[in-house]
Amino acid sequence: MAKNDRPAPRARRITTLQVLRTEWLTPTMVRVIAGGPGFADFVTNEYTDRYIKLLFLAPGVEYPNPLDVTEVQATMPREHWPIKRTYTVRYVDTAAGEIAIDFVTHGDSGIAAPWAANAKPGDEIRFFGPAGAFAPNPDVDWHLLAGDEAALPAIASALEVMPDGAPVHVVLEVADAAEEQPLTTKADATITWLHRDAPAHGAGHADDAPVSREETSHLVEAVKAVPWRPGRAQVFVHGETSLVKGLRSYFLTERGVDRADLSLSGYWRAGMVEDDFQAWKKDERERGSETVIYPS
Repeated sequence: MAKNDRPAPRARRITTLQVLRTEWLTPTMVRVIAGGPGFADFVTNEYTDRYIKLLFLAPGVEYPNPLDVTEVQATMPREHWPIKRTYTVRYVDTAAGEIAIDFVTHGDSGIAAPWAANAKPGDEIRFFGPAGAFAPNPDVDWHLLAGDEAALPAIASALEVMPDGAPVHVVLEVADAAEEQPLTTKADATITWLHRDAPAHGAGHADDAPVSREETSHLVEAVKAVPWRPGRAQVFVHGETSLVKGLRSYFLTERGVDRADLSLSGYWRAGMVEDDFQAWKKDERERGSETVIYPS
């Protein structure tokens, strides 16, 4: 086949669901539960950090039906391209035909959070995915899970499927005591909640309310203070990029965690909306200095 005769790229499958209901979990975190006929097209996976790419359409713009993002990006001006935001799927209920997504709200700024705060039954939600990379390994000796609000849905999901009695240490950082949530697990879990010195932005993943967190977070020192148990550890640490970066050498060099047992990733970066954050991560990969580590 000649170069110019190559077939056009295939459109990525988009799942379209309807909002069924919303639930406020804390003063700033709202859960959106979605389902409907489109659930038949949803293909889940075994990962507890499974995530989707939400698609937000520009108001007043006529899009091809069915929606084809590849076609839109090839034929329409950039300001009409759907805005993508990455969020963790908190749970999938196949019997009920619904999924849940947790959003941290922070006023009227951003795209995804204000939408979630005002979502009502019948509203459409479109997305790519899910993808994912992490699930608890029952063969390790103990588990360490840590992160901020961005990682909370994935950590809560992991706790729910941990083996009965498995040793687990969890470190979670939120704005204050009102943002703590009940966590369910059969594991032998030690759960430490941290409160920042001042409220800061954190969402299911990066949105559009950049702030600085470096002066208020205690996550890195709290993770390093976790008593290190003997044996093989599986580690999951996700959250703001600079915090995660501060733990890379600690796990790989000081503690000798095997890369296959380490899931370390920045879900967002202070001062960046998600579009800029994704471009930054791409540049990090090309320069060979990316902080993301996923189990092989």
